[in-house]
Amino acid sequence: MSEEDSNISSADSISNSGWSELTQVCLTNILSRISLEDRWKAAMLVCKFWLQACKDPSLHTVFDLEPYFDSSPESTLWWSPEFERKIDSMLRFVVESSHGSLTEIRVRHCSDQSLILAAQRCPKLQVLSIKSCQNVTDVAMGEVASRCPMLVYLDISYCYEISHESLVLIGRNCPNLKILKRNLMNWLDPSQHIGIVPNEYLNACPQDGDSEAAAIAKSMPQLEHLELRFSKLSAKGLALISEGCGSLEYLDLSGCANLTSRDIINTSSNLKNLKTVKKPNFYIPRAVFHTERYGHWRLYDERFQTDVFRI
Repeated sequence: MSEEDSNISSADSISNSGWSELTQVCLTNILSRISLEDRWKAAMLVCKFWLQACKDPSLHTVFDLEPYFDSSPESTLWWSPEFERKIDSMLRFVVESSHGSLTEIRVRHCSDQSLILAAQRCPKLQVLSIKSCQNVTDVAMGEVASRCPMLVYLDISYCYEISHESLVLIGRNCPNLKILKRNLMNWLDPSQHIGIVPNEYLNACPQDGDSEAAAIAKSMPQLEHLELRFSKLSAKGLALISEGCGSLEYLDLSGCANLTSRDIINTSSNLKNLKTVKKPNFYIPRAVFHTERYGHWRLYDERFQTDVFRI
């Protein structure tokens, strides 16, 4: 049998198998059982009918790309304009297909353009994770704050164009917010990011840790989970958080070099519900440690008095 005959036979087999006679409800039910990746890479490309089925709102209550990012080593391509456009295009498709039913978005490297659309079209949004979005600004976050009052979970880690002003707006307009993640990249030892993350972005690390702490303390009294890894807040900012966020149960201060063990102990005593606190312990590889050049690390060793600090 020739290759052409084989292809015709295969096509006839598919046609006669009954797949072409599936109702929209039946096909949607099947599509709901396969992974997001399989829908995008396979099902949507079968035919127009399947593409239409893939747009069913019931398939778009959650848009989660974190498994893709977590399973792949970080790439310089992720920080390119081309990749950002692809993520924006995917997010727009999901938002438009959801017809307002979207409740959870977990993406990276999107821009203001797609996030503003999501905020405007998805009033039921409860979970928003947009880590490493170099072109998401206060403009988009203002839209999220004003249009997504049901927000419970917000992760804006490594988004350096978002300021404390957005935190104030989110706190005022999203009274149900329980989890906030505002982590920064490791600016103490950025070697893991060099060559991947653009240097100008690494150098744009937010410096106003206390301003952000004040915004959180003033507008988010209901917070239960707060992550501020590598934030540049001081004892003053931490004290404000302890006074304003009395419901905190989890506090991550890993890498916060401006805090001492005493600062954290004094603050923790005011947080009666606190169950877990991660302190800013440091490990400096022997290869990069030189007494003459990095003598300030001795000061950190004395301040933290931690067993995991090894030279």
